[in-house]
Amino acid sequence: MALIGCNFNELGVGTCQTGDYDERLECDGMGAIPPISLFQITLGTSIEKDYYDVSFVDGYNLPVVAAPQGIYGECNATGYVIDINMGCPKQLQVVGEDGGGEEGSGGGGGGGGSCSGRVIACKSACNAFGLDQYCCSGEFANPSTCRPSFYSTIFKRACPRAYSYAFDDGTCDDPKICIWLTGIKLYIRDDYVA
Repeated sequence: MALIGCNFNELGVGTCQTGDYDERLECDGMGAIPPISLFQITLGTSIEKDYYDVSFVDGYNLPVVAAPQGIYGECNATGYVIDINMGCPKQLQVVGEDGGGEEGSGGGGGGGGSCSGRVIACKSACNAFGLDQYCCSGEFANPSTCRPSFYSTIFKRACPRAYSYAFDDGTCDDPKICIWLTGIKLYIRDDYVA
C-alpha cells in the first residue's frame, strides 16, 4: 500500500520503517510487513460482482480512500482521510527513526519530511501484543469469541467505513459490492506531513 521512511538503492534494495516488502521496492505479490494501511479488492467473482474495502486489521500508516468508477450497484468511496496516527494509543505507536528517508506513497520517498521522532504508524493490537484475543486466533478464531477490543473500537470510531479487526463484517458497511466495476481511484494522502 503506502511506504514510509524508505531508503532504496538504484537496484531497488532497501528498507522502509513501515510497509516494508522484505527489503524490496516492489511487492512481487507478497504482503507488506505491518503496520500498514491496506486496500483489498476481489474482481470477477462467480456472481459477476466486485468487492473492495479498506482495512487496518494489520495496523495503519497513511490515510487511504478508494473511489469506484464506472459502476453499477451500491458502491461509494470507502476509507478514511484523517491521520489516525495523531490519536494512536502509546502502546501501539511506531515512532520514526533517524535515517529513515521520507514519506511517500511508495518508492524511495517523495513528499513530506524527516520521520524522526514522529508517530509514523499505529500497530494493530494483534501486532503490538500478539495475543489470541486480539489476533482472532486459537480459541478466538471465530466471530462469536473474537469481539471488538478497546483498541479496535478506537479505530472504528475514527473510521467507521474501514475494517478494524478480523471479524468486523457485522459492524462495517464494507465490503463494497459492485457490478461491472471498471476502475478504482486510490487516494493515498501524505500531504498531512509537516
